[in-house]
Amino acid sequence: MPVGRQRTPGPPEASPERSWSADPYSDALRTGRGPLFLRRTDGWLLPLDVERWCAPADAADLEVLERCEGTVLDVGCGPGRLVAALAAQGRRGLGIDVSEAAVARTVRCGGQALRRSVFDPLPGTGRWGTVLLMDGNIGIGGDPPALLDRLARLLAPGGLLIAETAPQPDVDERVLVQVTDARGTPGPPFRWARLGTPALLRHADRAGWHTDARWSTGDRCFVALRTGRPAARPAH
Repeated sequence: MPVGRQRTPGPPEASPERSWSADPYSDALRTGRGPLFLRRTDGWLLPLDVERWCAPADAADLEVLERCEGTVLDVGCGPGRLVAALAAQGRRGLGIDVSEAAVARTVRCGGQALRRSVFDPLPGTGRWGTVLLMDGNIGIGGDPPALLDRLARLLAPGGLLIAETAPQPDVDERVLVQVTDARGTPGPPFRWARLGTPALLRHADRAGWHTDARWSTGDRCFVALRTGRPAARPAH
């Protein structure tokens, strides 16, 4: 928005907690089926892959889990396929999500989950080995620098963040969206962001993260970042 131009009043924004906890998102997670979309205010629709989210972890997911270190926090875990896969491997992980339906489904699938926002007080702050932002969750809050700052505080020094980015590399947008289904009844608007890999790396570099790896599996793209390195141990 140009400097000095006043913003036209619009409908009040909902908190992400309200938006992702309300139908039709909850209905889709309970049934395991879409269609479900993020609807931008200009009418553009982003399909959400509910069926994949509700299925067991696929090959791309399992490759991500192989890269995880220590205890894993899955931010915006949805129906919990990654947390459940970690549990099946005998590894420690926790999912957090603002949706009651998402947390309930995660627990039914054998994972551990709490109904929390990433910006709420969380267990293990400053001690997590890996944080996951899958399925576009780099968009949470519509403010990538603020989200990266929060995740740096959750991770242990030298901890690992693995984020899934938009498959379109040039994407770098912050928008108002609504969750909607095939009936076209949108929920309340909330802020979201979409980032391709180059945009995420730019934000991460400014915030002091170190790029650990970047890769793609099929049409899905991923970046692994590290917080500042641990302090050197004194010589004995």
